Amino acid sequence: MKFNTKTIHGGQHDIDPAYGSVMPPIYQTTTYSQTTPGGHKGYEYSRSANPTRTALEKSIASIENGKYGLAFGSGLAAIDAVIKLFKPGDEIISTSDLYGGSYRLFTKIFEGMGIKFHFIGMQDAVKIEDHINENTKLIWVETPTNPMMNIIDIEATSKIAKEHQVLLAVDNTFATPYLQRPLELGADIVMHSATKYLGGHSDVVMGSLVVNDQRLAEKLYFIQNASGAICGPQDSFLVLRGIKTLHIRMQRHCENGEKVANFLRSHPKVGKVFWPGFEDHPNHQIAKKQMSGFGGMISFTTKEETLESAVKVVENLKVFTLAESLGGVESLAGHPASMTHASIPPEERAKTGVVDSLIRLSIGIEDDEDLIEDLKQALG
Repeated sequence: MKFNTKTIHGGQHDIDPAYGSVMPPIYQTTTYSQTTPGGHKGYEYSRSANPTRTALEKSIASIENGKYGLAFGSGLAAIDAVIKLFKPGDEIISTSDLYGGSYRLFTKIFEGMGIKFHFIGMQDAVKIEDHINENTKLIWVETPTNPMMNIIDIEATSKIAKEHQVLLAVDNTFATPYLQRPLELGADIVMHSATKYLGGHSDVVMGSLVVNDQRLAEKLYFIQNASGAICGPQDSFLVLRGIKTLHIRMQRHCENGEKVANFLRSHPKVGKVFWPGFEDHPNHQIAKKQMSGFGGMISFTTKEETLESAVKVVENLKVFTLAESLGGVESLAGHPASMTHASIPPEERAKTGVVDSLIRLSIGIEDDEDLIEDLKQALG
Protein backbone atom coordinates (compact mmCIF):
# COMPACT_ATOMS: atom_id res chain seq x y z
CA MET A 1 0.00 0.00 0.00
CA LYS A 2 1.01 3.61 -0.61
CA PHE A 3 0.98 5.97 2.37
CA ASN A 4 -2.40 7.62 1.76
CA THR A 5 -4.06 4.20 1.62
CA LYS A 6 -2.18 3.02 4.70
CA THR A 7 -3.59 5.82 6.84
CA ILE A 8 -7.05 4.37 6.21
CA HIS A 9 -6.43 0.64 5.81
CA GLY A 10 -2.91 -0.06 7.11
CA GLY A 11 -2.87 -2.85 9.68
CA GLN A 12 -6.67 -2.91 9.71
CA HIS A 13 -7.32 -6.35 8.25
CA ASP A 14 -9.76 -7.72 10.79
CA ILE A 15 -13.41 -6.86 10.24
CA ASP A 16 -15.39 -6.71 13.48
CA PRO A 17 -16.70 -10.27 13.91
CA ALA A 18 -19.86 -9.23 15.75
CA TYR A 19 -21.54 -6.88 13.27
CA GLY A 20 -18.96 -6.12 10.59
CA SER A 21 -18.47 -2.50 11.64
CA VAL A 22 -16.15 -0.54 9.32
CA MET A 23 -14.43 1.28 12.19
CA PRO A 24 -12.94 -0.80 15.02
CA PRO A 25 -15.41 -0.67 17.93
CA ILE A 26 -14.59 1.02 21.22
CA TYR A 27 -14.13 -1.92 23.58
CA GLN A 28 -14.85 -0.04 26.79
CA THR A 29 -14.05 -2.95 29.06
CA THR A 30 -11.42 -3.80 31.63
CA THR A 31 -11.64 -7.57 31.49
CA TYR A 32 -12.72 -10.48 29.27
CA SER A 33 -14.54 -13.73 29.98
CA GLN A 34 -12.63 -17.01 29.88
CA THR A 35 -14.03 -20.47 29.23
CA THR A 36 -11.31 -22.02 31.41
CA PRO A 37 -8.28 -20.50 33.16
CA GLY A 38 -6.21 -19.14 30.27
CA GLY A 39 -8.97 -19.92 27.78
CA HIS A 40 -9.65 -16.57 26.13
CA LYS A 41 -9.66 -14.96 22.68
CA GLY A 42 -6.36 -13.11 23.03
CA TYR A 43 -7.45 -10.60 25.64
CA GLU A 44 -7.57 -11.01 29.41
CA TYR A 45 -7.14 -7.55 30.97
CA SER A 46 -7.12 -4.17 29.21
CA ARG A 47 -3.88 -2.90 30.73
CA SER A 48 -2.14 -5.74 28.91
CA ALA A 49 -4.12 -5.38 25.68
CA ASN A 50 -7.41 -4.01 24.42
CA PRO A 51 -8.83 -4.62 20.90
CA THR A 52 -9.27 -0.91 20.17
CA ARG A 53 -5.73 -0.13 21.30
CA THR A 54 -4.42 -3.08 19.27
CA ALA A 55 -6.09 -1.67 16.15
CA LEU A 56 -4.41 1.68 16.78
CA GLU A 57 -1.00 0.11 17.46
CA LYS A 58 -1.21 -1.81 14.18
CA SER A 59 -2.16 1.37 12.32
CA ILE A 60 0.72 3.39 13.79
CA ALA A 61 3.20 0.61 12.96
CA SER A 62 1.87 0.46 9.41
CA ILE A 63 2.25 4.17 8.59
CA GLU A 64 5.83 4.15 9.97
CA ASN A 65 6.62 1.01 7.94
CA GLY A 66 7.40 -0.75 11.21
CA LYS A 67 6.45 -4.17 12.60
CA TYR A 68 5.49 -3.40 16.20
CA GLY A 69 3.51 -0.47 17.56
CA LEU A 70 2.81 0.53 21.16
CA ALA A 71 0.41 3.20 22.41
CA PHE A 72 0.80 5.03 25.74
CA GLY A 73 -1.11 7.53 27.86
CA SER A 74 1.09 10.42 26.65
CA GLY A 75 4.20 11.16 24.64
CA LEU A 76 6.20 11.44 27.85
CA ALA A 77 4.90 8.03 28.96
CA ALA A 78 6.26 6.62 25.70
CA ILE A 79 9.65 8.27 26.28
CA ASP A 80 9.60 7.04 29.89
CA ALA A 81 9.22 3.46 28.62
CA VAL A 82 12.25 3.86 26.33
CA ILE A 83 14.52 5.15 29.11
CA LYS A 84 13.39 2.29 31.35
CA LEU A 85 15.29 -0.02 28.99
CA PHE A 86 18.46 1.21 30.73
CA LYS A 87 20.04 0.96 34.16
CA PRO A 88 22.13 3.13 36.52
CA GLY A 89 25.52 3.86 34.99
CA ASP A 90 24.23 3.85 31.43
CA GLU A 91 24.69 7.03 29.40
CA ILE A 92 22.43 8.65 26.80
CA ILE A 93 23.32 11.29 24.22
CA SER A 94 20.49 13.70 23.45
CA THR A 95 20.14 16.69 21.20
CA SER A 96 20.47 19.86 23.27
CA ASP A 97 17.57 21.51 21.44
CA LEU A 98 14.59 19.41 22.49
CA TYR A 99 11.12 19.61 23.97
CA GLY A 100 11.18 20.94 27.53
CA GLY A 101 9.15 18.00 28.87
CA SER A 102 11.71 15.53 27.51
CA TYR A 103 14.52 17.53 29.13
CA ARG A 104 12.64 17.60 32.45
CA LEU A 105 12.03 13.84 32.36
CA PHE A 106 15.68 13.12 31.57
CA THR A 107 17.20 15.49 34.14
CA LYS A 108 14.69 15.52 37.00
CA ILE A 109 13.65 11.86 36.99
CA PHE A 110 16.19 9.60 35.32
CA GLU A 111 19.38 11.42 36.25
CA GLY A 112 18.29 10.90 39.84
CA MET A 113 18.16 7.19 39.11
CA GLY A 114 21.76 7.08 37.95
CA ILE A 115 21.40 7.45 34.17
CA LYS A 116 23.72 10.10 32.73
CA PHE A 117 22.66 12.40 29.87
CA HIS A 118 24.84 14.40 27.50
CA PHE A 119 23.02 17.26 25.73
CA ILE A 120 24.85 18.24 22.56
CA GLY A 121 24.27 19.99 19.25
CA MET A 122 23.71 17.37 16.55
CA GLN A 123 23.59 19.46 13.39
CA ASP A 124 26.97 17.96 12.46
CA ALA A 125 26.34 14.24 12.98
CA VAL A 126 30.06 13.41 12.92
CA LYS A 127 30.55 15.25 16.22
CA ILE A 128 28.13 12.89 17.99
CA GLU A 129 30.85 10.25 17.91
CA ASP A 130 33.06 12.39 20.16
CA HIS A 131 30.61 11.84 23.05
CA ILE A 132 30.21 8.06 22.75
CA ASN A 133 31.95 5.87 25.31
CA GLU A 134 31.64 2.30 26.61
CA ASN A 135 28.63 3.27 28.77
CA THR A 136 26.65 4.90 25.95
CA LYS A 137 23.45 2.99 25.23
CA LEU A 138 21.17 5.40 23.33
CA ILE A 139 21.19 8.42 21.04
CA TRP A 140 18.01 10.50 21.36
CA VAL A 141 17.15 12.66 18.34
CA GLU A 142 14.44 15.20 17.52
CA THR A 143 14.26 16.36 13.92
CA PRO A 144 13.01 18.95 13.21
CA THR A 145 13.78 20.04 16.75
CA ASN A 146 11.38 21.83 19.06
CA PRO A 147 11.30 24.83 18.75
CA MET A 148 14.34 25.83 16.65
CA MET A 149 13.53 23.54 13.70
CA ASN A 150 17.09 22.24 13.56
CA ILE A 151 17.60 19.30 11.21
CA ILE A 152 19.59 16.23 12.26
CA ASP A 153 20.80 13.69 9.71
CA ILE A 154 19.07 10.46 10.76
CA GLU A 155 20.89 8.23 8.30
CA ALA A 156 24.34 9.52 9.28
CA THR A 157 23.48 9.26 12.98
CA SER A 158 22.24 5.71 12.43
CA LYS A 159 25.56 4.66 10.91
CA ILE A 160 27.40 6.02 13.95
CA ALA A 161 24.97 4.28 16.33
CA LYS A 162 25.31 0.93 14.57
CA GLU A 163 29.09 1.17 14.46
CA HIS A 164 29.13 1.58 18.25
CA GLN A 165 26.21 -0.82 18.90
CA VAL A 166 24.10 1.97 20.36
CA LEU A 167 20.34 2.32 19.94
CA LEU A 168 18.95 5.28 18.01
CA ALA A 169 15.56 6.73 18.93
CA VAL A 170 13.90 9.51 16.91
CA ASP A 171 11.11 11.79 18.09
CA ASN A 172 9.15 12.11 14.84
CA THR A 173 6.33 14.26 16.24
CA PHE A 174 6.94 17.38 14.11
CA ALA A 175 7.47 15.61 10.80
CA THR A 176 5.00 12.71 11.19
CA PRO A 177 5.36 9.60 9.02
CA TYR A 178 3.74 11.58 6.19
CA LEU A 179 6.98 13.55 5.79
CA GLN A 180 9.64 11.32 7.36
CA ARG A 181 10.02 7.67 8.32
CA PRO A 182 13.06 7.24 10.59
CA LEU A 183 12.99 3.43 10.63
CA GLU A 184 13.71 3.45 6.90
CA LEU A 185 16.72 5.69 7.62
CA GLY A 186 18.15 3.31 10.23
CA ALA A 187 16.52 4.32 13.51
CA ASP A 188 15.68 1.58 16.04
CA ILE A 189 12.80 3.38 17.79
CA VAL A 190 10.36 6.02 16.55
CA MET A 191 8.44 8.05 19.13
CA HIS A 192 5.38 10.25 18.60
CA SER A 193 3.43 12.52 20.82
CA ALA A 194 0.24 11.29 19.17
CA THR A 195 -1.48 14.18 20.95
CA LYS A 196 -0.22 16.31 18.07
CA TYR A 197 -0.55 15.53 14.36
CA LEU A 198 -1.61 11.89 14.62
CA GLY A 199 -4.66 12.81 16.70
CA GLY A 200 -4.84 16.14 14.92
CA HIS A 201 -7.87 17.66 16.67
CA SER A 202 -6.55 18.79 20.07
CA ASP A 203 -8.88 16.42 21.90
CA VAL A 204 -6.69 13.56 23.11
CA VAL A 205 -3.37 13.05 24.93
CA MET A 206 -1.36 10.03 23.80
CA GLY A 207 2.10 8.73 22.88
CA SER A 208 3.39 5.94 20.69
CA LEU A 209 6.47 3.91 19.83
CA VAL A 210 7.24 1.88 16.70
CA VAL A 211 10.10 -0.61 16.31
CA ASN A 212 11.16 -3.37 13.93
CA ASP A 213 13.28 -5.58 16.17
CA GLN A 214 11.27 -8.33 17.89
CA ARG A 215 13.44 -8.54 21.03
CA LEU A 216 13.32 -4.79 21.51
CA ALA A 217 9.55 -4.86 20.99
CA GLU A 218 9.15 -7.57 23.61
CA LYS A 219 11.11 -5.52 26.16
CA LEU A 220 8.98 -2.46 25.47
CA TYR A 221 5.71 -4.43 25.60
CA PHE A 222 6.81 -5.78 28.99
CA ILE A 223 7.51 -2.23 30.25
CA GLN A 224 4.20 -1.01 28.83
CA ASN A 225 2.28 -3.72 30.70
CA ALA A 226 4.37 -3.67 33.88
CA SER A 227 4.39 0.11 34.29
CA GLY A 228 0.83 0.49 33.04
CA ALA A 229 1.07 3.90 31.35
CA ILE A 230 -1.40 2.87 28.66
CA CYS A 231 -4.10 4.83 26.87
CA GLY A 232 -7.81 4.00 27.10
CA PRO A 233 -10.02 2.63 24.31
CA GLN A 234 -11.85 5.92 23.75
CA ASP A 235 -8.56 7.76 23.22
CA SER A 236 -7.33 4.93 20.98
CA PHE A 237 -10.45 5.33 18.86
CA LEU A 238 -9.93 9.10 18.54
CA VAL A 239 -6.32 8.79 17.36
CA LEU A 240 -7.19 5.94 15.01
CA ARG A 241 -9.82 8.25 13.51
CA GLY A 242 -7.30 11.09 13.33
CA ILE A 243 -4.76 8.97 11.44
CA LYS A 244 -7.30 8.36 8.67
CA THR A 245 -7.07 12.02 7.64
CA LEU A 246 -3.38 12.55 8.46
CA HIS A 247 -2.28 12.74 4.83
CA ILE A 248 -4.76 15.40 3.72
CA ARG A 249 -4.24 17.45 6.89
CA MET A 250 -0.44 17.35 6.57
CA GLN A 251 -0.65 18.45 2.96
CA ARG A 252 -2.53 21.59 4.01
CA HIS A 253 -0.28 22.17 7.05
CA CYS A 254 2.72 22.16 4.69
CA GLU A 255 1.09 24.43 2.11
CA ASN A 256 0.03 26.97 4.73
CA GLY A 257 3.35 26.70 6.53
CA GLU A 258 5.30 27.69 3.43
CA LYS A 259 3.12 30.75 2.81
CA VAL A 260 3.26 31.91 6.42
CA ALA A 261 7.04 31.39 6.63
CA ASN A 262 7.62 33.49 3.53
CA PHE A 263 5.29 36.22 4.82
CA LEU A 264 7.10 36.39 8.16
CA ARG A 265 10.49 36.59 6.50
CA SER A 266 9.41 39.64 4.53
CA HIS A 267 7.88 41.49 7.49
CA PRO A 268 9.90 44.45 8.85
CA LYS A 269 9.04 43.73 12.49
CA VAL A 270 10.21 40.11 12.35
CA GLY A 271 13.80 39.18 13.15
CA LYS A 272 14.82 35.61 12.35
CA VAL A 273 12.47 32.96 10.94
CA PHE A 274 13.20 29.28 11.52
CA TRP A 275 11.63 26.93 8.95
CA PRO A 276 13.44 23.99 7.26
CA GLY A 277 12.08 24.90 3.83
CA PHE A 278 14.34 27.93 3.44
CA GLU A 279 17.38 27.15 1.31
CA ASP A 280 19.64 28.93 3.81
CA HIS A 281 18.18 27.10 6.82
CA PRO A 282 20.94 25.02 8.48
CA ASN A 283 20.94 21.49 7.02
CA HIS A 284 18.21 22.37 4.50
CA GLN A 285 19.69 19.86 2.06
CA ILE A 286 19.43 17.10 4.67
CA ALA A 287 15.80 18.05 5.33
CA LYS A 288 15.19 17.90 1.58
CA LYS A 289 16.76 14.44 1.46
CA GLN A 290 15.09 12.78 4.46
CA MET A 291 11.72 14.58 4.40
CA SER A 292 9.09 14.81 1.67
CA GLY A 293 8.01 18.30 2.80
CA PHE A 294 8.90 20.86 5.45
CA GLY A 295 5.90 20.78 7.77
CA GLY A 296 3.71 23.36 9.44
CA MET A 297 5.89 24.32 12.41
CA ILE A 298 7.60 27.72 12.34
CA SER A 299 9.48 29.75 14.94
CA PHE A 300 10.46 33.40 14.68
CA THR A 301 11.83 36.24 16.75
CA THR A 302 10.60 39.80 16.91
CA LYS A 303 12.85 42.52 15.53
CA GLU A 304 12.94 44.25 18.92
CA GLU A 305 14.30 41.07 20.54
CA THR A 306 12.45 41.66 23.82
CA LEU A 307 10.08 39.62 25.93
CA GLU A 308 7.55 42.45 25.81
CA SER A 309 7.47 42.56 22.01
CA ALA A 310 6.86 38.80 21.75
CA VAL A 311 4.14 38.84 24.42
CA LYS A 312 2.42 41.73 22.66
CA VAL A 313 2.26 39.78 19.39
CA VAL A 314 0.82 36.59 20.87
CA GLU A 315 -1.70 38.52 22.98
CA ASN A 316 -3.02 40.34 19.90
CA LEU A 317 -3.60 37.27 17.73
CA LYS A 318 -7.25 36.53 16.92
CA VAL A 319 -7.32 33.53 14.55
CA PHE A 320 -4.27 31.92 16.13
CA THR A 321 -4.93 30.68 19.67
CA LEU A 322 -2.31 31.26 22.36
CA ALA A 323 -1.99 27.77 23.82
CA GLU A 324 0.33 24.89 24.60
CA SER A 325 0.64 21.97 22.17
CA LEU A 326 0.66 21.82 18.37
CA GLY A 327 -0.43 19.75 15.39
CA GLY A 328 -4.18 20.38 15.55
CA VAL A 329 -6.39 21.57 12.73
CA GLU A 330 -6.46 25.01 14.35
CA SER A 331 -3.47 27.35 14.32
CA LEU A 332 -1.74 27.83 17.66
CA ALA A 333 0.89 30.27 18.89
CA GLY A 334 3.19 29.71 21.83
CA HIS A 335 5.97 31.47 23.73
CA PRO A 336 8.51 28.66 24.34
CA ALA A 337 10.56 30.44 27.01
CA SER A 338 7.55 30.78 29.32
CA MET A 339 5.43 27.86 28.13
CA THR A 340 6.69 24.63 26.51
CA HIS A 341 10.35 25.12 27.48
CA ALA A 342 9.98 26.86 30.85
CA SER A 343 11.37 23.75 32.59
CA ILE A 344 14.76 24.30 30.91
CA PRO A 345 17.05 26.73 32.81
CA PRO A 346 17.29 30.16 31.08
CA GLU A 347 21.02 29.82 30.47
CA GLU A 348 20.52 26.43 28.77
CA ARG A 349 17.61 27.78 26.70
CA ALA A 350 19.73 30.69 25.50
CA LYS A 351 22.47 28.34 24.28
CA THR A 352 20.04 26.71 21.85
CA GLY A 353 18.34 29.91 20.69
CA VAL A 354 15.20 29.75 22.82
CA VAL A 355 15.33 33.45 23.68
CA ASP A 356 12.58 35.57 25.22
CA SER A 357 11.63 37.08 21.86
CA LEU A 358 11.00 33.68 20.23
CA ILE A 359 7.47 32.74 19.16
CA ARG A 360 6.50 29.26 17.95
CA LEU A 361 3.63 28.77 15.51
CA SER A 362 1.72 25.59 14.73
CA ILE A 363 0.14 26.37 11.38
CA GLY A 364 -3.33 24.88 11.04
CA ILE A 365 -5.48 24.10 8.02
CA GLU A 366 -7.49 27.34 7.90
CA ASP A 367 -7.40 29.64 4.86
CA ASP A 368 -3.82 30.87 4.53
CA GLU A 369 -4.94 34.45 3.79
CA ASP A 370 -6.75 34.63 7.13
CA LEU A 371 -3.66 33.39 8.97
CA ILE A 372 -1.43 35.94 7.26
CA GLU A 373 -3.87 38.78 7.92
CA ASP A 374 -3.99 37.79 11.59
CA LEU A 375 -0.21 37.83 11.90
CA LYS A 376 -0.05 41.13 10.02
CA GLN A 377 -2.42 42.87 12.43
CA ALA A 378 -0.75 41.34 15.51
CA LEU A 379 2.70 42.46 14.33
CA GLY A 380 1.40 45.85 13.24
